[in-house]
Amino acid sequence: MKTQATVQPALQQQPAASTGSPLVQVSGALTAIIIFILLAAWVAKRFGFTPKTGSSKEMKVSASCSVGARERVVIVDVPDARLVLGVTAGQITHLHTLPPAPVRETVSPVAPADFRELMKNSLMKNLLKRNGKD
Repeated sequence: MKTQATVQPALQQQPAASTGSPLVQVSGALTAIIIFILLAAWVAKRFGFTPKTGSSKEMKVSASCSVGARERVVIVDVPDARLVLGVTAGQITHLHTLPPAPVRETVSPVAPADFRELMKNSLMKNLLKRNGKD
């Protein structure tokens, strides 16, 4: 009985598909990264993740009231006065000047007592009581 051997043709290896030159690959990756950064910045700005800039310690909006769809009356504190301003989409109008707001005294928070100082005072009181009774 003869066995018939089947001969399979050798698998021919095909060269890997070339995706382009390294220069094209690198420029494509850099373009994708730049687009991702711009998209992330837009999302951060759109949803308010960016810090608010332009705030000044010398000028502060202390009150605001909406009087229309795009109109507001605001009170702005400046070092020597308080300004009442009318703000619209196209302009800002000075309505009135108020005297400066009274300066409030801030109460400094009491520092928590140090444990070492509390123990020292407690021991001193105990020593004084013992010495006074003897």
